[in-house]
Amino acid sequence: MSSNKKEKPLHALIAGSTAGAIEACITYPTEFVKTRSQFGGQRESPLTIIRTTIRERGIVGLYSGCSALVVGNSVKAGVRFVSYDHFKSMLADSEGKVSAPRSLLAGLGAGVMEAIIAVTPSETIKTKLIDDAKRPNPQYRGLVHGTISIVRQEGIAGVYRGLFPVMMRQGANSAVRFTTYTTLKQFVQSTARPGQQLPSGITFAIGAIAGFVTVYVTQPLEYV
Repeated sequence: MSSNKKEKPLHALIAGSTAGAIEACITYPTEFVKTRSQFGGQRESPLTIIRTTIRERGIVGLYSGCSALVVGNSVKAGVRFVSYDHFKSMLADSEGKVSAPRSLLAGLGAGVMEAIIAVTPSETIKTKLIDDAKRPNPQYRGLVHGTISIVRQEGIAGVYRGLFPVMMRQGANSAVRFTTYTTLKQFVQSTARPGQQLPSGITFAIGAIAGFVTVYVTQPLEYV
């Protein structure tokens, strides 16, 4: 029994990191277009950005800065799940149950941890790589060279600009996401037979609803 408990954080880390990497790879072109539209100077429609990028740099151009997001997303997801499990176990009652307010607090803590360890530096580096890629003569030769160059030029503080707003955003994001997911899952499980496992389709639907709620509740913080 004790060995299984020790393995749980590792399982959460591996599962979270893998899911984060896959998510980043699949959704990166939309992240690229969003970042270019925000920092491109002149307003361009998403389709214009896609056409221009493909014409000038090919499909690969839509993945400029992708490595930074893949690494950041992997670390972010791993830190999020491990931190949430840790905070949740600390806040659980004598029966091992976690109330909605305590789940909210655990999610908030997990979001703050991922903002500090992964999200802020990865988003800063990703943005700089994307901005650099549209120049006639880019100065960064990939993730490693770009990161080293940024740290040399601006110091560690250079990759932690905007840390507080990111902590607010990720803290609220994880707090709402985990609380919604946990509350819905507990409600659905209460209607099932004791010991019955929830089908993967229902678990997926609960996660999708939690993500939907999170987007709408935390959207204002995207503009902070």
